[in-house]
Amino acid sequence: MDGYVYGKNSVEFVTVGAEFCAFVERARSMSRDEFTDKLTKLLPLLYLKASLITPEEYYVDYPERFVTEEIYNDIRCAIENLLGIHDAYLEVFVEDMQYSDTPITAFISEDIADIYQDIKDFLSIYRLGDDDLSRAALTECIESFKEYWGQKIANVMRPLHSLCYSESDDDENYDERNDTETLYQEDDDEECDCGDGKHGHECHCRHEHER
Repeated sequence: MDGYVYGKNSVEFVTVGAEFCAFVERARSMSRDEFTDKLTKLLPLLYLKASLITPEEYYVDYPERFVTEEIYNDIRCAIENLLGIHDAYLEVFVEDMQYSDTPITAFISEDIADIYQDIKDFLSIYRLGDDDLSRAALTECIESFKEYWGQKIANVMRPLHSLCYSESDDDENYDERNDTETLYQEDDDEECDCGDGKHGHECHCRHEHER
């Protein structure tokens, strides 16, 4: 048995990678909050497991790709539709920034689809059970992690973190403001003797009411 292909670190990477792919494929059936909450937990774990593997040489031609353009676009569109206006974010740590003085617009849906593509291609080959092909696929996947999709994880965690936590805080503050305003309005009406909370120009209750 190939210790590189079936070693502890590789098996754990396969396990987390499979969970990530299965999760992304179910994006259409989730709420936005559920999706972002789970994703902010899966991506750091995926990054960690990949970083523990040292790529080794392989001696066969890299096998075919399994994720077609149609599959890629299906994943991307599902996430884009789920996130809506929150899909886009400004990114400064991208290759194109060397040619620009301003941040470049990136998309969470594209980042996740890119990560999914490399992981899914590797897993599809790994499941064939051929040691030589699995070795090639694992090495290519980890090399791609170092050069490409590892950076994608680092980039996309920032907007996901903001979306996962900041928005919920804003919603809570908004609800608290509404509750407070309603309470003040009710107290105002109870203390006023103008009748049924109806305040007109003849109101002498000394409360500040909208005319």
